[in-house]
Amino acid sequence: MAETVFTPSLEGMKHVKAENGVILTKPFLDVCKQILPVLDKFGAAMAIVKNDISGNITRLENKYSSDPSKYGHMYSMVQEEVQNKTAKGSSSCTNGLLWLTRAMDFLVELFRNLLEHPDWTMTQACADSYTKTLKKFHGWLASSSFTVAMKLSPNRDKFMEVISGTGDINADIEKFCTTFSPFLKENHEFLASVGLDDMKAS
Repeated sequence: MAETVFTPSLEGMKHVKAENGVILTKPFLDVCKQILPVLDKFGAAMAIVKNDISGNITRLENKYSSDPSKYGHMYSMVQEEVQNKTAKGSSSCTNGLLWLTRAMDFLVELFRNLLEHPDWTMTQACADSYTKTLKKFHGWLASSSFTVAMKLSPNRDKFMEVISGTGDINADIEKFCTTFSPFLKENHEFLASVGLDDMKAS
């Protein structure tokens, strides 16, 4: 069977929503985890993003594991923190979901750039997606680290070759962006509904 690095996440996305349309915690986090091998192919350029994503997944998974029936729906942990007035804490699950969603926005935008701008270098594609997504929420320090890291981006052709595997990489990137974006949009809309979608990094 023809496969690319996106194959596991594309399969996983079929299970993210329950029959009643709510986003399920474990399947959503599993899809985010399945993106991590793609980031490994970027090498040092994506180390910051990968660590950030991994940390937020672990935080949310730990909360989920503490009571899977209670936290089976992605937003239940946020609603609990909102009620307890702990949602704005830097180690809250709300904060974890917000930054995980933003990091995923960045990746979707980056893959979209690779698809739509075949003439761009990897550094250009990264810089553009960073400006459109994460930059406005980052303070000076995070922004500087990110800018330096992006200069370490791999050669675009080599990268595309490595992630292609035996499948149609452009079709899979397209599918990934199209299928994953609505989940991220829903996360933002939910976080906005409780007034927590615009928290910035210090």
